[in-house]
Parts: sequence; C-alpha cells; structure tokens
Amino acid sequence: MSNIIFEHPLNEKMRTWLRIEFLLNQLNTHCHLDQNNALIFFHALSELLEIIERNDVKSDLMKELESQKQKLTLWLTFNGVDYDLLNSLIHQFDEFLAQFYVTTRLGQPLKEDRFITAIRQRLTIPGGCCSFDLPLFHLWLKIPQERRDIQVRNWLQHLSILEQSLTCYMQLIRQMGEFKPFICSNNFFQETSGDVNLIRIRVSLDKNVYPQVSGHMSRYSIRFLPLDASDNVNSDGIEFELACC
Repeated sequence: MSNIIFEHPLNEKMRTWLRIEFLLNQLNTHCHLDQNNALIFFHALSELLEIIERNDVKSDLMKELESQKQKLTLWLTFNGVDYDLLNSLIHQFDEFLAQFYVTTRLGQPLKEDRFITAIRQRLTIPGGCCSFDLPLFHLWLKIPQERRDIQVRNWLQHLSILEQSLTCYMQLIRQMGEFKPFICSNNFFQETSGDVNLIRIRVSLDKNVYPQVSGHMSRYSIRFLPLDASDNVNSDGIEFELACC
C-alpha cells in the first residue's frame, strides 16, 4: 500500500526552513539549465534570495544548530546511546557553525550578480523574460551546456553551507518524531502536546485525501479533505499516522 507524507510547521521558523528546503530542492532538480527549465531555476533562486533578504536566516539557523548541539551533548551523558553517532553529529554542527562565522552575508554574491539581478527584475512581469526583454538571457541559453553548468555550480556553491547545514538539521528534527497510528473520527482530530515544531502526517494514497491543519506548538487540529471537492470524506474514521517532531 502506497502512502503519502504531509508535513506542517507549527511555528514561523519551521515554516521558513521548509520553504528554504523546498526551494533548494527545486534548484538542485533543475540545475542543468536549458530553455525548458531555466525559468523554473531562476524563479526558485529569486524566491530563495528574497527569503534570505527578508529574514535573518544565518543568525536563526546558527541558533538552531547551537541548540541542537547542546541537546546532543546532553545525550552523551545517557547510557546506551550511540556515542560515535552523537560525536559525529556534534562535529558536523561545529563545522557548520565555523563556516557561518566566516560568512559575512548569506548569498551576497548572488544578490550582487548583474546577470541574476537582471532576470530577477523581470520575473515579476508576466512574460517578462521574453527574448526582446532579456536578450542577454536569450544569448546565455545558447552557449554550450558545459559553460552554463559551470556557472550554475559556482552560483550554488554560495548556498552550499545553507543547504548542508539545513539538510542535517532537518534530518535530525524528522528523526525525533516516531509515527504512531491514530483515527480521525467525525473528520476531526485534536492533539495537545508539548514543544512541537513540526508534525508529519502519513496517510494511504487510496483514501485520496489531504490534511487541513490549524493550531500552534502546544495544540493543533487536523481535518481531512478530498482531492475532488464533490467527494465525501468517510466520517466514520480515517486511519492515519502522526509523528511529532
């Protein structure tokens, strides 16, 4: 039986991390640029830079890494834990923090790149990246693929510390939550919990429903809605699994 996992943030920082993670995945998926996917790449890059510009991503992520590092250090005092794994993670977090300390402004070279800036300025205009609007972009798409790939790799290198540290952090956060079975009766489920940043909902694809989540870190509720609005959700109970991270 195939399942689908939905993730929902319960605070603003986790919402930002999930959005950044999504955009980084978009960049990596479409990093071999051609006329078919170039605008997808630059849309994702522009949105990512906008998030970085509007939020203190570097400082906030450093605080999260430091907080998780302290938790891992505390776990070293417990019996029966994997000391090698914990020490490896602590070492990784130390390396990430050291790299952040020597990084002045996250993604700054990309913000100052004249080619990227020219494209970003046209992305907000419907059809604004036509060849007559951006002849430079039109020409760039005609240069050899190898040259474009090298330039894209150089751009993404400026985001490598963000991607590597966030990937490690999110992997640790997700592993903190264990999936447990629940039943959503009368299409309403409510849970009161402690300090939860992220909930993960796993449900069978056969049910053809998606969750609508509302609430915050200490209390949240879940309803399931059908993909097709004309379908009725089985109010007798929807079985699903929930992980609180």
